[in-house]
Amino acid sequence: MRKSFVSAVLAASLVLFASPHSKAAVKTDFDICWTIYAGWMPWEYAASEGIIKKWADKYGIHIKLTQVNDYVESINQYTAGQFDGCSMTNMDALTIPAAGGVDSTALIVGDYSNGNDGVVLKGKGKTLQDLKGMNVNLVELSVSHYLLARGLDTVGLKERDLKVINTSDADIAAAFDTPDVQAVTTWNPMLAEITAKPDVTQVFDSSKIPGEILDLLVVNTQTLQDNPALGKALTGAWYEVMALMASQSAEQQRALEHMAKASGTSLDGFKSQLATTHLFATPQSALAFVRSPELANTMHKVAAFSFDHGLLGDGAADSGAVGMSFASGQVLGNQANLKLRFDPAYVQMAADGSL
Repeated sequence: MRKSFVSAVLAASLVLFASPHSKAAVKTDFDICWTIYAGWMPWEYAASEGIIKKWADKYGIHIKLTQVNDYVESINQYTAGQFDGCSMTNMDALTIPAAGGVDSTALIVGDYSNGNDGVVLKGKGKTLQDLKGMNVNLVELSVSHYLLARGLDTVGLKERDLKVINTSDADIAAAFDTPDVQAVTTWNPMLAEITAKPDVTQVFDSSKIPGEILDLLVVNTQTLQDNPALGKALTGAWYEVMALMASQSAEQQRALEHMAKASGTSLDGFKSQLATTHLFATPQSALAFVRSPELANTMHKVAAFSFDHGLLGDGAADSGAVGMSFASGQVLGNQANLKLRFDPAYVQMAADGSL
């Protein structure tokens, strides 16, 4: 499950102890980690159904996909060099590996949250303005925290106008049932559980900021540069599953049933989560998004939030402390500290049919 309680300081300390990809290394065996979330279940399906193996075999390599139960731990382990790549959000890619000094590439931008994250208040007819002076329970320093901040921006409120109460994703639905909790910000499936309760109002959700909460597959940049076969195999496998999910076929139905079961929900429940997940079903649609100037604008907002909340490290002088590069060649932030790259080269190969 996607839960982003980030710690750039921890990430930086991990890098000091283990960074095996700091030198060029051509190899044949790779390990990619992932966690359960609707937008990442295609990876589990690709591994279980032999699609990853088929593409890895094509390029003479071996790719293991490892499920890690704790989302933050998976990113910390990637940052420490224990994995070659990992599924994570755009904010976490910036604030954990990139801020921790690990040069990372967003190989695949798989989707954006299009209603999977929301702000809910008890009572009918409530609005975002009603949050003023309230306590809001959420996973602090997570994409939920970012969503709340973006929502407040739209009505002229600031975080100082309310109080954030750090609450784990495992506890947030139960907390909402207590009389002390009047407002929460969370993501699916907890969001769906909470909004199904009587006498509540969802006052803001991620569909109001489309394209800002992104779900990525991030790969160590040096590893990718030394081993282009890894990028080709992962990208080929991903878009094979995307094509299957977009087809109107019996195979599509079986794939969705498989993903639903593997993620611990029903087929209807999984479909409802997909309905609020904007998947880039084709390489062409992913390319259009990654090449849009809006991506850099979004990452500028994410960097500003991250700096304001101390997520870019103690030494960060401003929101540009960690450099980011984009498909157009544009660089945001410190070019001498370029640590996060949105590089669509492999997705372009998929679009060209050259994988």
